[in-house]
Amino acid sequence: MMGVPHHLARWTGLAGSLLLALAAFLGGAFPDGDLRPTPVSIWQGPNGPLIIAAWLLGAALMAWAWWSLRDGVPSARWALVTAGLWLLPLLVAPPMASRDVYAYACQGASFANGISPYEQGVSALPCPWLDSISYIWRDTPAPYGPLFVVLAGAVVKATGSLTASIVAFRLFAVAGLALTAWCLPVLARRCGVPVGRALWLALASPLVGVHLVAGAHNDALMVGLLVAGLAVVAARPGRPGPLLAGGVLLGLAVSIKVTAVVVVPFAALAAMTGPYRSRTLVRDGGWVVVGTVATVVGVTLAAGLDFGWIGGLSKGGDAIAWTSPPTAVGQTAGYVALLFGAHVDALPVVRALGVVVLAGLLLWLWWRARTRDPLWHAGLALAATVAMSPVVHPWYWVWPLTVLAATAQRIPWFTVVALVSAFLILPDGTGLARYTKLPGAPLMTLLLIWVVVRLVRSARAERAPTPAAAGAD
Repeated sequence: MMGVPHHLARWTGLAGSLLLALAAFLGGAFPDGDLRPTPVSIWQGPNGPLIIAAWLLGAALMAWAWWSLRDGVPSARWALVTAGLWLLPLLVAPPMASRDVYAYACQGASFANGISPYEQGVSALPCPWLDSISYIWRDTPAPYGPLFVVLAGAVVKATGSLTASIVAFRLFAVAGLALTAWCLPVLARRCGVPVGRALWLALASPLVGVHLVAGAHNDALMVGLLVAGLAVVAARPGRPGPLLAGGVLLGLAVSIKVTAVVVVPFAALAAMTGPYRSRTLVRDGGWVVVGTVATVVGVTLAAGLDFGWIGGLSKGGDAIAWTSPPTAVGQTAGYVALLFGAHVDALPVVRALGVVVLAGLLLWLWWRARTRDPLWHAGLALAATVAMSPVVHPWYWVWPLTVLAATAQRIPWFTVVALVSAFLILPDGTGLARYTKLPGAPLMTLLLIWVVVRLVRSARAERAPTPAAAGAD
């Protein structure tokens, strides 16, 4: 069944997880750590070579083990047990690969003290942990939905401790992964995908252990609610009660991170029984949309907040890294202009064009999904959303990877994206993309050109008449 013995893959992945945990204990994203480190300063610091070696070898072992079983595992139970085993060392390790969890705590402190994190940055409140937050995020509004702000406020109010808050945020992440593990099989069966393979791809990826668990990112909770909403809709199409409940779950996901909203139009298509008709879409899909909108509005008003969190998303563009294809194109345009002695800042224009292209892609995908599997297209819509974003952090790829794992028959290209992304951030949160603009941006631009050419050729081949049809004419 598999070229690599599954027992070997299990223990190899666990060894990788233990090495990553070691790297976190020696040089993780500690609250009193250097806020402006570089790969060189890390290497020259205490235990630098050991930290880098443990991180690199650990990520490589975990990635190899995950990749080696991408086409199948002995059973769904085996996949769950193995993924859980790999996550244990990272669950007890210090924060790793990101300092976002400290921003969560300070935003929660703002809300707990009656200050809207959508109107003022965390520096407006003398948060006791302000020194742990990267400088770039101290004066920006929170980009997270009202549900997560409420949860963060409740955590800080209940604990009053940074360490306890980190534990709570990690528990939220584990809850999100548990919800994914519970609901993903429903989507996999609905789409004819082996359940074990779907669980393996979605839960055992190095991105999940390093970023969602060790990094305690709220993306885990958002993805869990998103998958739960899609599962309810897919399991009970045409039934108002379940469809409304599915919309509520999707609304909760949007109330964590607004990017989850891109799947709602596809969930509305999946809610229909029978072939696509406008009347059927309104009758069945309307329940999903109503449930989503009512939940987002209700949570926002119940929290006493406004919709400033949507505007806060634009502040993410302050970070510049070639991991975002539009940003890479803008950087490359600037480099080419320098060859001719000109100084051109193409980033704003290219990023704006990326948003326009994304809107067109989403409309096109939705139109195709009317006569095809809308759940698979929901995963593609998430992939397009990540790819066209002005800033792309490695853990963002977990969103589409999770949905595609359960809805696509084959996703080898996407597993490659996840593997490469797993090596882009050092244990203390230092992003390597910041220090590899050359050759990173030009290479990403060339890759984007290659992908566009492949897609155009594929679309032309799909429209071309078959030999039989040509002969009939």
